[in-house]
Amino acid sequence: MPWTKGDYPPSYKNQPKYLREKAVEIANEVLKESGDEGIAIATGLKKAREYFKDHPKEKKKTAAK
Repeated sequence: MPWTKGDYPPSYKNQPKYLREKAVEIANEVLKESGDEGIAIATGLKKAREYFKDHPKEKKKTAAK
């Protein structure tokens, strides 16, 4: 089941909005490829953290929306 900005995995609940939205985007792509929600959830969060570590300016742009 794909996730949205308002309907995301419970484990994303306490994440900052910018991180949660990116994680949902990534997790949905992983879900399409693997079909495994557990892997998609974990990978989405991990890759979103890596993304913002490598692109700190994006965090500020996303947070401003």
